[in-house]
Amino acid sequence: MKIHKKALAILSAGHLVTDLNQGALPALLPFFKEALNLTYTTAGTILLSANLTSSIVQPLFGHLSDRRPIGWFLPLAPFIACLGLSLTGLVSSYSLLILCVILSGFGVASFHPEGFKTAHFFTGDKKATGMAIFAVGGNLGIALGPMLALTLVSYFGVKGTLGMIVPGIAVGIVLFFYMSLLSTPVELAHREAKKKKPLSRHQKTSFLLLVAIATIRAWTQVGLLAYIPFYYIDHLKGNPLYAGKLVSTFLMAGALGTLLGAPLADRWGHKKFLAGTLLLSFPLLLLFYNSSGFMTFLSLGVAGMVLISSFALTTVMAQSILPQHLGMASGMMVGFTISAGGIGVTLLGTIADIWGVPMAVKAIFAMPLIASALCLFLKYPLAQNAPSA
Repeated sequence: MKIHKKALAILSAGHLVTDLNQGALPALLPFFKEALNLTYTTAGTILLSANLTSSIVQPLFGHLSDRRPIGWFLPLAPFIACLGLSLTGLVSSYSLLILCVILSGFGVASFHPEGFKTAHFFTGDKKATGMAIFAVGGNLGIALGPMLALTLVSYFGVKGTLGMIVPGIAVGIVLFFYMSLLSTPVELAHREAKKKKPLSRHQKTSFLLLVAIATIRAWTQVGLLAYIPFYYIDHLKGNPLYAGKLVSTFLMAGALGTLLGAPLADRWGHKKFLAGTLLLSFPLLLLFYNSSGFMTFLSLGVAGMVLISSFALTTVMAQSILPQHLGMASGMMVGFTISAGGIGVTLLGTIADIWGVPMAVKAIFAMPLIASALCLFLKYPLAQNAPSA
């Protein structure tokens, strides 16, 4: 069965617009801080509120998706995500700001499980390649979000956030008109899912191990985003703009890696590709740490491509392990692992406080090795599931 590129492109556009808001919010914090006279702690709580609602509750929406088809989330969720963020620049109190961020977060959380679940039915035989088309929309959304938000507030002031509603309305209309195309295979599969057997012990064990591997990968990714600026600005006393360019290079290369890596995963085998890219990330990150000038950007870019190339793949693997619970599998792999990885970065702060920022950075480099070792114990594909590469 061939990849349904049109359906995946439409879903990817919805993914891009939804995740614009996740990328935009951190960039807007300085403007909220000044407009409402906030402290750094209260400004940080804004991000915490967004994280709790946009990521941690995703498995709950995934569970709801598995119980009954909720395809109307697809056009509604990007609109809600954009609506919440668009109102943040108009409110006059901190409590209303938090409510707007929570609203946006629920829009983000409700889109991802349903989006990844729906994309599953249009990936054809090349599961990783098809899912990468959908997933890269989110990568691009997070990368483009800061630029769009900063452009709006630079021209129109903090109330310029209202412009964020435009992409939400546009993509919501597109998704609404294609609802029949997108929802039909999901509804058919939902009726068939009722006939499937309960989860086996091997399914549960393999799924939990895959969640652990993806969490460690997310911990590595979020850790690099947090500690590259700390290392170059606080430790080396370098130019903040230089650190910002490094982070952007890492993110954009990761989006490219998501697209380029997926066909290789389908060709070489999912488990082999996952373990190999995690293992290869370690020497590439060491090369980045010991490079200078252009080689710093090149090595970090290649490391980002390799590390993040398995992002869509792990969701495909989770869906293959749990075909009875596609929504839950998607919510756990996309929402929970990223949240858990972000929380894990707190432990890096303890390492940095005791042994310094360079040691925290080196600890991040070791994480892909641990995840790669865990792949040795992962049973995939499972015999009772549909065969996968």
